[in-house]
Amino acid sequence: MELLDKLNSPTLYIICGSIIAFIAVVCVVFLVRAYRAGISIGMDRAKLRRVIISSATFSVLPAVAILIGVIALSGSLGVPWPWLRLSVIGALHYETQVASAAAEAMGMSSLSAAEMTAGSFTTICLLMSICIMWGPLLCVILGKRYSSRLNATDEKGKRKGNIFTGGFGDLAITSMFVGLVCAYIGSYIGGIVSGNGLFTFSGNWLPLAVAVVAALTMAVFVWIKEKKDAAWIESFSICGSMIVAMAAAIFLAPLV
Repeated sequence: MELLDKLNSPTLYIICGSIIAFIAVVCVVFLVRAYRAGISIGMDRAKLRRVIISSATFSVLPAVAILIGVIALSGSLGVPWPWLRLSVIGALHYETQVASAAAEAMGMSSLSAAEMTAGSFTTICLLMSICIMWGPLLCVILGKRYSSRLNATDEKGKRKGNIFTGGFGDLAITSMFVGLVCAYIGSYIGGIVSGNGLFTFSGNWLPLAVAVVAALTMAVFVWIKEKKDAAWIESFSICGSMIVAMAAAIFLAPLV
């Protein structure tokens, strides 16, 4: 049996499906408890139902990006593992980047089933899990203390200042995000820069072109939100940018 057949075996489907089913049950339990809590404090039942329906509606398109991620990773990692990762805690940009980085570190030319071994698959799964587990763990350990600091007030009942609730927190998050984007863009540019420092089209310029398409698409979404007063479109901006960028990659790939 080939490795990809093993990665799509019924055993893995049962293991991963059981975990996903448990998470789904937990979501339903929280939904019911939240609805009952809203009723108990006097919220209108009709408004609660509208909130539930609108939330479910606005979750459909972002879920398409998750499905695309599962399909994209299934060719090299099988269906059950990407399905589990992207259904519970993972994000498409994180899973693909970490999996590709792990594959490259193990000497694979790309994240492909042709070069995948049992050892490389295990290493990729382990790295994908370890790198993202710290967020939930830190929330369990430090979440209550952090929340108490956010809600702390002085003797007059005024909320105390906190570096993470003011301008510094927003600036720090924005700076880290810009740094991350610059690192990726820099690696893309490095892939098409020749030895003499001049741009050439002999390198792989596809990642940079796709990044530009994604950025322009996001700019369009932002323009629509601000100029047309369509705040609802923000829920679709990331997913829409990803889908347009993926489509651009498909059309531009033959030109590389």
